[in-house]
Amino acid sequence: MFTDIRTPEELAAAIQAALETAARYGGRETAHHKAWVIDQMCRALAGDGYAEYVAGVCAGEDGPDTYAWDEGIAP
Repeated sequence: MFTDIRTPEELAAAIQAALETAARYGGRETAHHKAWVIDQMCRALAGDGYAEYVAGVCAGEDGPDTYAWDEGIAP
């Protein structure tokens, strides 16, 4: 997990941006577009900690690349 030093206002703006992404693009039917939506939401929510967040998601019992992260394709 990463440490986030954003202000409450900045965090609220990040949440709003993630929700707007979900509302605007979340209805796409193809998996690669849905992966993009999830990635964009995570970028908004994690902010500068995005790379650290993804590294944590990918790490597992077999090392830092146990799992893959799919950035998807923009609709």
